[in-house]
Amino acid sequence: MIPPIARRFVAGESVPAALDHARAANEDGVAVILNLLGEHYDDAADARADTDAYLSLLDDIADSGLDACVSVKPSQIGMDVSPDLFEEHYREIVARAHELGAFVWCDMEDADTTDATLDAFESIAADYPWSVGQCVQSNLKRTADDLERLVDVPGKIRLVKGAYDEPSSIAYTDKARVDEAYRDDLRFLFERRDRGIAVGSHDPEMISLSDRLAREHGADYEVQMLMGVREDAQRDLAAQGVDVHQYAPYGDKWLSYFYRRVRERKENLTFAARAVLGQ
Repeated sequence: MIPPIARRFVAGESVPAALDHARAANEDGVAVILNLLGEHYDDAADARADTDAYLSLLDDIADSGLDACVSVKPSQIGMDVSPDLFEEHYREIVARAHELGAFVWCDMEDADTTDATLDAFESIAADYPWSVGQCVQSNLKRTADDLERLVDVPGKIRLVKGAYDEPSSIAYTDKARVDEAYRDDLRFLFERRDRGIAVGSHDPEMISLSDRLAREHGADYEVQMLMGVREDAQRDLAAQGVDVHQYAPYGDKWLSYFYRRVRERKENLTFAARAVLGQ
């Protein structure tokens, strides 16, 4: 049984529970990105099992007619075994989605996996255009160059501030500086793209900036927020006609999910506490 504090952020332990959550969110005009909890597998069999689970989930979503897609983690589908295994599984999942008219996001994890993750995204998007999207993190100093590289790739780009506690040699560690980088990255995407922009943020300032940039440049975009965080704002934005997607984890690994998030960065605990308190 998932305790109440976790239940706010996790859409149940089973696929039927996750689909029920997506159905309820859809009724409020909010699309859902489902993520099966699990990460940092060093056993190829575990990576294969979750790959198969995603293939099955894509079939279930297609059968349900829900406005939902999936998001995978590199270390969940083979990155900690080998980058080649990760790309093989990533490609297989996207191929199934492409066949079904569905969509796959790939999360970004710690900085030492960035190159392999972006290499795979670029290659897979070329073969399955607009069936795949990739997360990038503005706190990394390299991200401006990465966006320049990815701007013409036929896949969506989810821009987030970044939740991993990376060293100052490769990442901005001051909140104001991260915010500045995020604004700069948003401006770049809206100036250079007319589609495939995902604003992964709960920050009202960044969401307002995205709206202004979209109007200025005539670009389509979506806003992505976590399940359990500012859900009233999610519904309000959807009611205003904004394309809103809620990232909703599910599965029985919820305890390790919370534990890892707090270990990765102490600010994550404060963030979760504020979300629970509705601040």
